[in-house]
Amino acid sequence: MIRLPLLLIGYLFGCVQTSFFYGKKQGLDIREHGSGNAGTTNALRVMGRKAGVIVFIGDMGKMILALLFTGFLFRRMGEAYSLLIKLWTAVGVILGHDFPFYMHFKGGKGIASTGGLMFFLDWRMTLFSFICFFGLTFLTKLVSLASCVMVTGDLILFTILILTGRINPGIMPVGESILIMIFIVVLSLIRHKENIARLLKGEEKPITL
Repeated sequence: MIRLPLLLIGYLFGCVQTSFFYGKKQGLDIREHGSGNAGTTNALRVMGRKAGVIVFIGDMGKMILALLFTGFLFRRMGEAYSLLIKLWTAVGVILGHDFPFYMHFKGGKGIASTGGLMFFLDWRMTLFSFICFFGLTFLTKLVSLASCVMVTGDLILFTILILTGRINPGIMPVGESILIMIFIVVLSLIRHKENIARLLKGEEKPITL
């Protein structure tokens, strides 16, 4: 029964589209410019570095705030429910970010928000995500490549950590936790399908840092 309210709360947090509201403040609809994606990379391309930083912090921040909120709201359930609360809230946030109801379900790709989740799972996942994303972005200038490699690596690392007991699943079935991570990663890759096609053709545009 706890899963549904976690999902709904997460979704409401995820619906706060930083790029959309920042773009409106600048007098434009981010969905009508650049790639049409309401995310950090398109905000950076269309509105500049300041916008990119603000959107990145906002999209990551809403995940962090959602996890803090549900963690506080259900704190009496104890540590055994910790991972379940984090993962189901995170699914809601990512769904809200990718498919906000007031934007005709046309949102972002959830990478910054997924990064926010990593901060709450394990320090090794935080470190890996940071190095992988920013390292590959710096070396290749291809944010989409860095994003896809990061989330795929996160899934592999999470699976290793939870199967070896480094991450405590509590009352949550290990299989369920891994399936949720698979869902998050597969959704992210599907949202990047056009980028992946361009990467395979060598046509993906690098970003200017």
